[in-house]
Amino acid sequence: MREIEQRGLYYEEFEPDTRYLHRPGRTVTEADNVLFTTLTMNTQALHLDAAWSARQPFGERLVNSMFTLATIVGASVTQLTQGTIVANLGFSEVSFPHPLHHGDTLYSETVVLAKRLSASRPGQGIVTLEHTGRNQDGVIVATATRQVMVWCRDAASVPSDPARDADALDPGAAEPDGIL
Repeated sequence: MREIEQRGLYYEEFEPDTRYLHRPGRTVTEADNVLFTTLTMNTQALHLDAAWSARQPFGERLVNSMFTLATIVGASVTQLTQGTIVANLGFSEVSFPHPLHHGDTLYSETVVLAKRLSASRPGQGIVTLEHTGRNQDGVIVATATRQVMVWCRDAASVPSDPARDADALDPGAAEPDGIL
């Protein structure tokens, strides 16, 4: 019997200027927001205090923007990086142009902006992704540019090297040109 295990994309499979739509969407509840906010010790009243928030410009509590960011990135994992990522290298240009409210449905998409082979890590490549979150009306609620290091297809079966894996997770481990 043939078996297929879901996985992310290897370096060779990422194509610049390709948009991946991550479905299904995620309807965000009040419980999601309160749980995430308290788990992360973010006691901002804008997320927790309905009476205080009612007197603020939006007139109600807003979904924690870090929940929004985590959800749009998380929605991409099974399609793009499940089992093929070496390390998350960082985020840039994160923005939240419109608030997300309790009861909104968050839809995520990712565009591959660029990719290149690692200069110092054979068998690995760096992919630049732009994640976008939209609510049920198509309004953009979050964007973030992210760089990830992923395995090349032929290198993915190489036995694990603990020293190499530790370096991959060290954000200070730079390429010879000073850029990962």
